[in-house]
Amino acid sequence: MQLELELLAPARNKEIGIAAIDCGADALYIAGPSFGAREAAGNPVSEIKELAEYAHKYSAKVYAVVNTILYDDELEPAQKLLWELYHAGVDAFIIQDLAILKMERPPLPLFASTQTDIRTPQKAQFLCSLGFKRLILERQLSLEQIREINRTTPCELEFFVHGALCLSYSGQCYLSQRLAGRSANRGACIQACRSDYDLVDSKGKVLVKNRPLLSLKDFNLSTYITALIEAGITSFKIEGRLKNASYVKNVVREYRAILDDFISNNPNYCRASAGEIRGGFIPEIDATFNRGYTSFFIEGKRERWASYDGAKSMGEYLGEIDSIQGNRIVISTDKVLNNGDGLAVISPDGEIDGFRADVCDGNRVRIKDASALSKGMKVYRNLNTAFEKELEKNMPGRLIEATISYRSKEGITTFEAVGCRDKAILTFEDENPVAEKPEKALEALSRQLSKSSGDYIFRLGDVEYDIVRFYPASVLNGIRRKLAKSLEESALRRMAESRVVSADDMVTPIMAKSLEKHLTYLANCSNHLSRELYLECGAQSVDPAYEIEAPEGVEVMRTKYCIKYELGLCQKYSSRDKNAITFKEPLFLANRNYKLRLDFDCKNCEMIVNL
Repeated sequence: MQLELELLAPARNKEIGIAAIDCGADALYIAGPSFGAREAAGNPVSEIKELAEYAHKYSAKVYAVVNTILYDDELEPAQKLLWELYHAGVDAFIIQDLAILKMERPPLPLFASTQTDIRTPQKAQFLCSLGFKRLILERQLSLEQIREINRTTPCELEFFVHGALCLSYSGQCYLSQRLAGRSANRGACIQACRSDYDLVDSKGKVLVKNRPLLSLKDFNLSTYITALIEAGITSFKIEGRLKNASYVKNVVREYRAILDDFISNNPNYCRASAGEIRGGFIPEIDATFNRGYTSFFIEGKRERWASYDGAKSMGEYLGEIDSIQGNRIVISTDKVLNNGDGLAVISPDGEIDGFRADVCDGNRVRIKDASALSKGMKVYRNLNTAFEKELEKNMPGRLIEATISYRSKEGITTFEAVGCRDKAILTFEDENPVAEKPEKALEALSRQLSKSSGDYIFRLGDVEYDIVRFYPASVLNGIRRKLAKSLEESALRRMAESRVVSADDMVTPIMAKSLEKHLTYLANCSNHLSRELYLECGAQSVDPAYEIEAPEGVEVMRTKYCIKYELGLCQKYSSRDKNAITFKEPLFLANRNYKLRLDFDCKNCEMIVNL
């Protein structure tokens, strides 16, 4: 039996979701009107219903994101939303708050959100024991850690492969809540990690000035897909529920090609949905939004992960400024420049200065004001107008291959269409006339049936007959359309049946009456139902969520990222020479709004952020 590999794409809205399906996504994740961990990415249930109907034609799935923590007065509205999304046709729920496990909920699979902070086999086993079908792993894991979780856990495993990286372990960041009363676990993160800071030691010495010292590069595991599959990942998630359509199209098409290449060379694997992507634009991953790329901790070792040049998108690197004459600059690049392109340089004080390419003549560019530019500056393109037009106007087609067999004997004719997952049969008493020219009649049969109708592209397969009959083109076209409609209806019925879990699977198992040490950080309890569940699992006491009661001394962020390592100040990994920066700990990050204390857990190679 082949193992399905799923490319999972973000959908800020219905239109972006449809574009992702057209570009090859096997599944989408999208939020309803509330509880979706992204305040700016909510959607009416009616539009999710339309999106699910579109996706299901291709056997693609739609997962509803209901992954904020819930307060007691939100339990009933959240339960109501689950049922509305179920009736809209979604295929699973992505959740963070374990209160949902104790609700009378729809018969759909539950996926443990990355916000549940799955970093260890023990944590994975605990969540599996509660009835989760899939675990969405923490992004700060190595391949070896993923392999270990896979060896000890029966659940499906999902992993992010592309997009923005959170600095903190997922679900364990309280910086936004502490600074502004806006919880990341409630979809309201202020993204303080993308702000500029001065790095200051305990004596007030400024070590680094005005840089986004907590801002990470973007994730890109495009070269690690095979390794992730071998480690046990079956769902490959693209980050970006706040990203625009061009970003989603470009990235989905890139990873679709990578996965298809793997599948074509490994017959034990197959796609999780139907339909071949044909034609359309060629993806250019560097041309879309990015802060530079990193594979983060996937190799189990440290690299430079910070996007110190800026927390905004730099785009693709073009080259350096060769010369400046008035408002005309010459860029050392072999890339084609277009009128209206968005360009950017990094100023001497570290700011990203953007400007528009008004008129391009080869690598010569006229802009409005070149007074802030100087020779040797590196130039980036964060808006490629030609590529954006290509993404909009040259979309690929998605067609499902199907074979039509023809059998006509004793006056009864049957056309049977078989796709990759469904089949359709059309049988009738055949009163069409006997063909005067049998060979030409068979050629016409093949020609008219081997075309596309709807989302299907047909080819004629087996042919059996006792008498060759003549069919007008209009009749054959009508048969082909009926078969396509029947196949689509079959796919929709199958998807509706497959998304419902059994009654036994709806029962939430309870662990043995003991919680191991690793579960102490799990109790993000913001309501009485999640508290009850932990107590049933054996917890002796349950602390309230940070959003309800923020005790003094509790760290607001923990991460594998380390500023001392990034700056070459780590005594464990870096050789300190006489020219190295001297400083007195503790270190602080400061700007006009915040002052954050940095502590370093060198034994576990982690940095801690506190106020």
